[in-house]
Amino acid sequence: MPPALRDAAVGRGLSAHILPTSATMIGVCMTVLSIGHLRQGGPSRMVLDKLLAVDALVFLASAVLSFVSMRSRYHGPRHETWAEVVFLMGLAILAIGAMTLAFTIA
Repeated sequence: MPPALRDAAVGRGLSAHILPTSATMIGVCMTVLSIGHLRQGGPSRMVLDKLLAVDALVFLASAVLSFVSMRSRYHGPRHETWAEVVFLMGLAILAIGAMTLAFTIA
């Protein structure tokens, strides 16, 4: 396969979906983080704040890896795999944050 076609094939992979979705999830983390400051503080809020801040960084890492995978000529598939793994870790952390938020509201 010619390099130009191989590069185009890498760019059409999963990374093309991970990059915008990761950016959106950073916005979700920041929104929940700022909404959390509308209620009374406590130890659970501090834990949730830290969890969401770390999660935003995880999604940032996923976005960077997916961008690098689209731009890389030779290591694109490896970066794409790492972007996928990091993105799924970010989703898991977000789910833990949602559970924490749900149980502290009640």
